[in-house]
Amino acid sequence: MKNIVVPNGSAHRLPFYLALEEWVAYNLPPEDYFFTWIVAPTVIAGRNQDIEKEVDITYCRSKGIDICRRRSGGGCVFADTSNIMVSFITPDTDVRTTFSAYTGRVAAQLRAMGIDAEASGRNDITVGGRKISGNAFYHVPGRSIVHGTMLYDTDMELMMNAITPSRAKLESKKVQSVQSHIVTARELMPGMSFQEFHSSLVAGLADSTYALSEADIMAVREIEQNYYRPEWLYGRKAASDNGTYITKTFTGRIDGVGELVVTLTTDHDDRIRGVDLKGDFFLLSDLDSGLLKTLEGVKLTYGALSKALEGTDTGKVIAGMTNSAFINLITNTID
Repeated sequence: MKNIVVPNGSAHRLPFYLALEEWVAYNLPPEDYFFTWIVAPTVIAGRNQDIEKEVDITYCRSKGIDICRRRSGGGCVFADTSNIMVSFITPDTDVRTTFSAYTGRVAAQLRAMGIDAEASGRNDITVGGRKISGNAFYHVPGRSIVHGTMLYDTDMELMMNAITPSRAKLESKKVQSVQSHIVTARELMPGMSFQEFHSSLVAGLADSTYALSEADIMAVREIEQNYYRPEWLYGRKAASDNGTYITKTFTGRIDGVGELVVTLTTDHDDRIRGVDLKGDFFLLSDLDSGLLKTLEGVKLTYGALSKALEGTDTGKVIAGMTNSAFINLITNTID
């Protein structure tokens, strides 16, 4: 894999690296790329999560913990300066082979470093059944992107208190139950420093490098600004310039998909003007361009939505979803 080298690599906020993933996907030749990044304490919410429910915003602000949202699905994760984040960009557009290729390579490198790691399930890397790396996936035209954590160590107290559901688990099950499910490289290899671990990981994965130029960094900076927009970070706000739009929010659960929260905006003619989905479902490709934009301007009826989705397989965007189940969800008629 080709390693993307970032000058002053630790001098950027986390959204810079999310933007870098996009820049690589859209601008470099179709090869396998990766880069690692280390950031100050940050909570990273999944594409479809409600940050105000999932993150203790007040606590984060009091501790100087940054908050951002990524484009992949899944739950909140916590990153800090003892945690290596890894991004993998590939021309392979199949989610299963993409995950398999990435987790297999990383697990093999960890084994070469003396850690008995294995790819586990769809997106984890484990050691003795305990997670050392968790990853998420998203797709852009022609490329797939996997990114995730690599636990050298972490500040358990900050992590557990910053992410609301984790704090609830802390209170009910105690820290020990969480620690029993994760393992750190520092615990496994106490004689290896963070820098030695990081350098060995990168050296073992890279077969060549691409150093970002100043012009490249400027282009990444432009993309980065999208991640700071309040409507991206905290969710879409309904357009209501003329006061005629109606917004409603409702929840539905679909077996094999998960629980979904729909925020739907319609005009006086009952045509869709905006739709957003949040929940614990798993994304296989870009939610907006792959699905949601298809619905804009469509009449909120089963027939009209079915016709609008004729060329779309929702199961290729949201794992386990079918067109009929999705339409029932949008029309709020799911059982």
